[in-house]
Amino acid sequence: MRLLAYEDATTERALGVSADGRTFHSVASLAPDLPSNISGLLGLDGALGRLGSLLAAAGPGRPLSAVRLRPFLGRSNALWALALNFKTHIAETGLTTSLEYPHLFLRIASSYVGSGEALLAPPESVARAFDYEGELGVVIGKPGRHIPVERALDHVAGYTIVNEGSVREYQIHNRQFGLGKNFEASGSYGPWMMTADEFGDPAKQSLETRVNGVVRQRSGLDDLLVSVAETVAYLSQGYRLHPGDMIAMGTPGALPPAEDDVEGRDLSSQYGPFKTPGLVHMRPGDRVEVEISGLGVLSNPVVADKPANYRVG
Repeated sequence: MRLLAYEDATTERALGVSADGRTFHSVASLAPDLPSNISGLLGLDGALGRLGSLLAAAGPGRPLSAVRLRPFLGRSNALWALALNFKTHIAETGLTTSLEYPHLFLRIASSYVGSGEALLAPPESVARAFDYEGELGVVIGKPGRHIPVERALDHVAGYTIVNEGSVREYQIHNRQFGLGKNFEASGSYGPWMMTADEFGDPAKQSLETRVNGVVRQRSGLDDLLVSVAETVAYLSQGYRLHPGDMIAMGTPGALPPAEDDVEGRDLSSQYGPFKTPGLVHMRPGDRVEVEISGLGVLSNPVVADKPANYRVG
């Protein structure tokens, strides 16, 4: 089962549920007594099971193509992300990281858009190294504190796809990633959350990132340095995990370019701190797709942000 958020000409942001990723029903039409926000829905015991039963018995739904998808988490309590959590990414950067603890940072809600919505490329006068990072997103369902690793997956409601877009020049301004990971509309997640029982073991799935149809990242999700369960357990030592918290699990390294891949071999067009064969920056006019097997495809166009002129509001 897939949970999503949508809007259309008559509906301003609502929750939907889909069995096949092509059609959907609104949660309000299936169960009007259930919460209208995803954190409330995930935090209510038995809600997902009830929705699944109602969806299975429902008739034909509306086509997803008829609505606009939105970030389904809204203003989540916490949007965590991991750096240097794929062995291939560590190898290509030459950076070191802890082998025991996840390298964590936070993103704000306004830095993410939904599937199909535009990513904003900063003006070139501000930054030129605007990079895609295809990642697995983990959505917390059951709250908890001091969670043992062996119980951690019990607290995962489901999984989504993340493009954890990064503005490299600002990322390296100081020791904290901060602003470089939080430019407005620089990343995306979606198109939905697939429940954990349907998605299964993440380590058995694979990830692929494409820019204008060219594969730029490809990796099995078994290449994670710190697992989903270990990360959930670690975070819970510091604070009570809330329903709707999301964790982006890190990104793999760049796929080596093919012989005829002129753009991927042109290191002179890279402006980030690490010149990497196969890496290209996201630019206005691009379309970036992140696909996770068994989960779906997150697709976003890239457009230019407004010029860097002073404005109020």
